[in-house]
Amino acid sequence: MEVIYWGLIIGCFIVAFVGLIYPIIPSVLFLLGGFGLYGLLFSFEPFNWLFWLVQGLFVVLLFGADYIANLIGVKKYGGTKAGVWGSTIGLLVGPFIIPVFGILIGPFVGAILAELAVNRKSLSEAVKVGLGSVVGFISSAITKGFIQIIMLIYFVILIN
Repeated sequence: MEVIYWGLIIGCFIVAFVGLIYPIIPSVLFLLGGFGLYGLLFSFEPFNWLFWLVQGLFVVLLFGADYIANLIGVKKYGGTKAGVWGSTIGLLVGPFIIPVFGILIGPFVGAILAELAVNRKSLSEAVKVGLGSVVGFISSAITKGFIQIIMLIYFVILIN
């Protein structure tokens, strides 16, 4: 039975990392769900208040990294709030329209369309903003991946 329990816990962690690439999957909920499953199936004893405080701070960092990386990526390349919104909408819709590459094409096209429609930028300026949104997404995924790895390492250290 223990193997099944660990399979469920590890499955939650794997889905959390898949959520880095498919942002429609709430990564942090699956990560916390894995911690919760461990507590329910084995014991909550290793999880003191410090563990939950540290993990809570990492959750805040995860949300902050996502927003800030996208904002910086779009703004650095001359984008506006419309570009950030277009990029975000494209990030959520893209994977459903184009299953594999939509995760990169969606924010790119979303930022371009928003900048063209709302701010009347030239196509070359809008494309530059679209590239910035892709850079922002990739840097966000990498940053969040590191944060999630740290969260898991802390979990593993605590339960051993």
